[in-house]
Amino acid sequence: MIPSEFIDELLNKIDIVDVIEEFVPLKKSGANYMACCPFHKEKTPSFSVSPTKQFYHCFGCGVHGSAIGFIMEYQGLSFQEAVQFLADRIGITVPKQTGNSNPQAQKIHKQQQQTLEQTTAAAATYYQQQLKTSSRAQNYLQQRGLSDEIITHYGLGYAPDDWQALAKIFQPYPSNALVNSGMVIAKDERHYDRFRDRIMFPIRSTRGQIIGFGARIIENGEPKYLNSPETPLFDKGRNLYGLYEARAAIKEAQRVLVVEGYMDVVALAQFGLGYAVAALGTATTAEHIRLLMRQSDHIYFCFDGDTAGKKAAWRALENALPQLKDDKILHFLFLPAEHDPDSYVRSNGLKPFEDALVNQSLPLSAYFWQILTENINLDTQEGKAELIKTASPLLAQIRAPALSYLLRQELSQKVGIDEHNLAQLLGQEQPRQPAIKQKSYRLPQNTFRQPPVMSLAQKQIRALLINPQWAVYIELPEYLDLHGDYACLAALAERIQASVTPLNSGAVLELMRNTEFEPVIRQIIHDYLDSPDVMQPGNEDDCTTFKQGMQKLLDNLKTQQIDALKRKLQHGTLSADEKQLLLLLLSPSKMPSV
Repeated sequence: MIPSEFIDELLNKIDIVDVIEEFVPLKKSGANYMACCPFHKEKTPSFSVSPTKQFYHCFGCGVHGSAIGFIMEYQGLSFQEAVQFLADRIGITVPKQTGNSNPQAQKIHKQQQQTLEQTTAAAATYYQQQLKTSSRAQNYLQQRGLSDEIITHYGLGYAPDDWQALAKIFQPYPSNALVNSGMVIAKDERHYDRFRDRIMFPIRSTRGQIIGFGARIIENGEPKYLNSPETPLFDKGRNLYGLYEARAAIKEAQRVLVVEGYMDVVALAQFGLGYAVAALGTATTAEHIRLLMRQSDHIYFCFDGDTAGKKAAWRALENALPQLKDDKILHFLFLPAEHDPDSYVRSNGLKPFEDALVNQSLPLSAYFWQILTENINLDTQEGKAELIKTASPLLAQIRAPALSYLLRQELSQKVGIDEHNLAQLLGQEQPRQPAIKQKSYRLPQNTFRQPPVMSLAQKQIRALLINPQWAVYIELPEYLDLHGDYACLAALAERIQASVTPLNSGAVLELMRNTEFEPVIRQIIHDYLDSPDVMQPGNEDDCTTFKQGMQKLLDNLKTQQIDALKRKLQHGTLSADEKQLLLLLLSPSKMPSV
């Protein structure tokens, strides 16, 4: 974990305007900056960035957050990756919150990481230079139809047919960095380059660092593809080829396509489809699924129609089940057995391929039942029993409430057993119909949505988010029954009061990330930050209104608790402690005021 104190420090040291302006052109508009929202299409700017609040908010689609949140959303990074991205930007080290953390060891580890990154970056530059001097490698890429623009975009290069070509740029050769980065193989006290006479495909992390390579042989030979080994930089199960290069296209298309090979990714980009990525010589892992879900709500898998392709698709589905979310949709497309995406697009063109992708791919649920029932006769009781046996352990892995409920309901219909009896048969709790929630943002533009009337507690939460310094006026005694929005307000104030540094709105939002109150706060921001004026700091009159609101809220809470205790008293269920509390609440002179 990253200490919360560091998050506060980071958000105090960076300027959200500078961060966002690297990706989105901003224009000054009053106290704030405005732009067309990068997260949905619009013609009139509704994306507002507040330098005083260090907070962004789109009044069109409702997306909002701190500088960390923007990098997570725009770059498709995890929280830790976004923090690292911003920390690297201003040259500070991210500490790790562990019981036996060793700052010196962390510093050494960071230096080793940087050395490996410098090594792979230098190798990539060398391979790119070698491509320019190798007519044979250039002819191969031209035959594959790749333009100079695509070659440059993906940083393709060529590893010479030389056992120690890297010795020309790395001295000493070998070095620990060359061996540890996987660029050089050590065997029987000899050292030689791993990659020789191959087209080189640099593999980048989500932050853009080159962490490894994929390499394709130019002529016939085995293996056709060769990848970097697992290294301190390179984890095949946690990275995807082409993701860094595809991010802008993914956001434009609002979908991401997963194919099987590097050349598929590059060839599709050559034909104008830039939102494809590929696994790195391994099956699609659970971490891949989580990474993909951070990029888009629509994830498409395209596999060859042969046995190997079908096996890979089912493996991807199995690994996806525990990661599924109700607002994410996975699709599966199988090409004719004689085609891969590269050959299909060359033969048929891009439009038929994208038409097939959108209109012929199967959503996960349809593919799930297709595979499970293809060799089962559901006209027999034995077939139904077999389906229950095979489907049940897979369904048990799904945590997405709505999808889980609907798939269990479909199993019930297929086998002719009602949901209650099926759950009893499997020794499981009967599935409950979930309350399907809409996402807290990304409403279609121009959608009319009348938010509910704000409660007093919600007004106080909104005011505190915009004016964190007002937390000093909040005191909600523990003996009061704090629940729902009241508990959220108390937790928010407590976290702000505990901070050793003044907090802006962006930092406050990060304080509540991954807490039980985060959804409440995000909903309030979404529903009630409906104009740039609302985001402006409050004046003295606003502060007086806030303090009066806190006193009224405290009075309401006391009244509610008194009424609840009186009801218990009437029923004779009041404990001794509760009697003392009731007497305390009924004695106004003993009650604290705001």
